[in-house]
Amino acid sequence: MSVGTAGCGALFAIVGLLGAVTPVRAQIAVRAETIHTMAGAPIANGVVLIRDGKIERVGPAAQVQVPAGYREVAAKVVTPGLIDAHSVVGLSGYLNQPHDQDQVESSSPIQPELRAVDAYNAQDKLVEWLRQLGVTTIHTGHGPGALISGQTMVVKTVSPLSSRAVLVPEAMVAATLGGSSLSPTKAPGTRSKAIAMLRAELIKARSYSEKQSGPEDKRGDRDLRQEALARVIRKEIPLLVTAHRAVDIQAALRVASEFDIRLVLDGAADAHLLVDEIKRAGVPVVVHPTMFRAGGETENLSMETAATLHKAGIPIALQSSFESYVPKTRVVLFEAAVAAARGLTFEQALASITIDAARLLGVQKQVGSIEAGKDADLALFDGDPFEYTSHVVGVFIDGTQVSDTIR
Repeated sequence: MSVGTAGCGALFAIVGLLGAVTPVRAQIAVRAETIHTMAGAPIANGVVLIRDGKIERVGPAAQVQVPAGYREVAAKVVTPGLIDAHSVVGLSGYLNQPHDQDQVESSSPIQPELRAVDAYNAQDKLVEWLRQLGVTTIHTGHGPGALISGQTMVVKTVSPLSSRAVLVPEAMVAATLGGSSLSPTKAPGTRSKAIAMLRAELIKARSYSEKQSGPEDKRGDRDLRQEALARVIRKEIPLLVTAHRAVDIQAALRVASEFDIRLVLDGAADAHLLVDEIKRAGVPVVVHPTMFRAGGETENLSMETAATLHKAGIPIALQSSFESYVPKTRVVLFEAAVAAARGLTFEQALASITIDAARLLGVQKQVGSIEAGKDADLALFDGDPFEYTSHVVGVFIDGTQVSDTIR
């Protein structure tokens, strides 16, 4: 059974077979005219079976028999739950007031010890808003605006927060190079000072890591700051560097090479000017939102950056980024739609907010595609996901229907 855009009411009734949104898992069969599994070619007239929060089976309706007792849901198009590869949602609250803005602590330019999980508010309305629009996983945490602002995490957009929802509690250490991390009144005030401070901290972390791996009686006291950066030194987690201008991107690449650490470039408005250097370094890029404002440090951005980097073989994912104004967040679904109109194919654009984003974040074994054994995170649409007149009509996370709102 399929439903077009004009049949939203009918589709709402079909989704309603599941009843009101409930935390109780069920055995569910999702039927769709098209299923984009992101693990192969799209499936026409397909079925996804969900059992105990996992994908049990997916395939053409002619080959997948729905067992007795499974409740059925129908949609025109089904995709994996969408993934936002970099956000500050949950730390930057929807009210846009000082009391709900936790993305940057301004008391010091270097604070890698700050944990995202300690500030993340799963009940913020922006988390709910993204969830209703099919975004089921976000990479969020401390944001741009300080030389080292803190840690990030990968979490599912469920509420309230649970240990199951946190896929990666300490995903990356977030840093910023360029204008937004510089200050006219305190260090760092220039680019060279910022890099000198960053290098100094990494040198300390390397020494700390070596000392802590030595004899127990010589390890000394714990140092939370150095512990966080020591994980970067040991390549356990990447350094996420927000940098837009070519000079800052090049500086980030030099630091990563000097200390032999994993680097993820974020934003990277000038990335299309440095394609060969980025590819040679083997560094993935969380590309700036396609509709980011072009001005100041982002004056050279292009709506074709994602396509340019992808064509060069550089791993990419799309993001919502940080917005200092209301509504505080973008929606990666719409950013991917623009990328699809600016050089990426439909499948490549969808991959940038599903399986490619999952790979970049290291969670591809759990999310990002519709495959047997993976988490049952699905976004249901009444039309082409990238068509402006289409709607998200249902969202599942871990096999639970978390939204039946038509958006």
